[in-house]
Amino acid sequence: MIEPVITAWKDRHRSVSGYQGAYEMREIVNAILYQGRTGCQWAYIPHDLPPKSATYYYFAAWRDDRTDQVIHELLRCQVRERARRLEDPTLVVLDTQSLHVAAGVPASTTGHDPAKRVSGRKRGLAVDVLGLVIAVAVLAANTHDNAAGNILLDRAVEHTGHSVRKAVMDQGFKNKVVEHGAGLGIDVEIVARNPQDKGFVPQPKRWRVEQTYGILILHRRLVRDYEHRPSSSASRVYWAMTHVMARRLTGANAPTWRTAQEAAA
Repeated sequence: MIEPVITAWKDRHRSVSGYQGAYEMREIVNAILYQGRTGCQWAYIPHDLPPKSATYYYFAAWRDDRTDQVIHELLRCQVRERARRLEDPTLVVLDTQSLHVAAGVPASTTGHDPAKRVSGRKRGLAVDVLGLVIAVAVLAANTHDNAAGNILLDRAVEHTGHSVRKAVMDQGFKNKVVEHGAGLGIDVEIVARNPQDKGFVPQPKRWRVEQTYGILILHRRLVRDYEHRPSSSASRVYWAMTHVMARRLTGANAPTWRTAQEAAA
């Protein structure tokens, strides 16, 4: 499904000497997806996949020229069309989560979130009603949700061509986001939790973004932020959702360690 995008990219980036590389592009993509799913270090990519040098070259190149986002958008549109929806949504749901970072992540890109008691980075998502990612923002954890919300709205408009007309978010976002959304032609609704509710109670529409966060956490590379660059962290989210959407479109299941007998029990 994504081969035409990769082939076109290769045609635009031909070597002066004519050398086309020693590795199949499918195997490069497999290595990126494998690392995202398992969370292994670059040096521990299995020997039957391309080595770190080749895999990281393409990961970084596709991150920098946004080819990873082109691939992601291609599959997102197909998933929405299969669900009998327009390619671009009219409603998005926003939320953020604070993550710890690994040792070696530059302090200049991190901060402390006193509300969540987390030192690290803040990952923000804008998703549609199917839980598909529309926009990603990775910031220092001390960044206020207002700033994250404004960035997500801007990127949602950029990725959807101004099709978004409504945005739903929780009480962590304030009136500044509502005002910013109004300037973009988006009606921003802040959904308040009912004080009578006890424990976890899913909020209408807002639960979709929580579900997406839960799906992403199955990719161990996203459990903690290991990336030195925030742009690499955002790219990891796009690749994880590419993995999820490719399985949805092909009907493939993720492998399981359970035997048939254990699953039946």
